[in-house]
Amino acid sequence: MSLNYIRNFYEGCLRPPTVIGQFHTLFFGSVRMFFLGVLGFAVYGNEALHFSCDPDRRELNLFCYNQFRPITPQVFWALQLVTVLVPGAVFHLYAACKNIVQEEILERPVYTVFYIISVLLRIILEVIAFWLQSHLFGFEVHPLFMCDATPLERTFNVTKCMVPEHFEKTIFLSAMYTFTVITILLCVAEIFEILCRRLGYLNNQC
Repeated sequence: MSLNYIRNFYEGCLRPPTVIGQFHTLFFGSVRMFFLGVLGFAVYGNEALHFSCDPDRRELNLFCYNQFRPITPQVFWALQLVTVLVPGAVFHLYAACKNIVQEEILERPVYTVFYIISVLLRIILEVIAFWLQSHLFGFEVHPLFMCDATPLERTFNVTKCMVPEHFEKTIFLSAMYTFTVITILLCVAEIFEILCRRLGYLNNQC
């Protein structure tokens, strides 16, 4: 029985009941994760090592880098991807435990409502992630960062720090914002598809 639950859960995650949901899984699982895993490491992998301030001292560089990056972008985006997956995973786990076939989700009102709620939660989480990203990283990476190093040593005061490969990071930021917007639009389109197909089921019954 446990193997059946795992198989049903796995198939539910890979093959949602909507066409747009399946495309979203492909887009989310393939393009977005590949972009983050491969290109994200290439752009941000050695950022802390090449981040330098004036004067170029190790303790000052580390202090200012932590001020510049309260959380590294790779960690933030990985948390975003995992968090956004949770509502859908919870629903498909529920469906697997109840032995719900994917075709039945849009035919029965209770399952349809639960599925729509999971999609709405994905939208909310993506919007929150977009807002957090804009506050943490902004929309552009500037070549210079003014660091307040007074807590470290009073003689430093405010010092200039060089941000490596700032233009590449700006492009990558824009791409991650774009992925978030595309995901939100796909979720909204999936809700419309669910409603249209649900109306189709009702019309066929009349």
